[in-house]
Amino acid sequence: MASLVRHVTIDCADPYALATFWAEVLQGTLGEDDKPGDEEVVVESAGASLLFIRVPEGKSVKNRVHLDLQPQDRGRDEEAERLVALGATVLADHRRPDGTGWITLADPAGNEFCVERSKAERIATEQA
Repeated sequence: MASLVRHVTIDCADPYALATFWAEVLQGTLGEDDKPGDEEVVVESAGASLLFIRVPEGKSVKNRVHLDLQPQDRGRDEEAERLVALGATVLADHRRPDGTGWITLADPAGNEFCVERSKAERIATEQA
């Protein structure tokens, strides 16, 4: 049997704060024993398990790996607005006039991620 991905691990300065942001993004939960000041904090969600680990050095270059999010119960633009309200920052807008494309954001620690179109938006674009 092949290996399975158990966690996507993210280095950061404050694991609890960043995990709290991502738990809101993914509508996930923090580990039962996780608390402010912990060296490691996990977020469990339907789509992924993220592990946040405290490291002394700050982020200095573009991520080599990033998450692409697909909204489940709303459209891409509405989801991007929700994430900005939670503390994300828009870095680049790759939306096209035909409705395709994505939005690149950064979490509060500066880690890039993208919000793509929802499944319903993809179907609507294909039928147009």
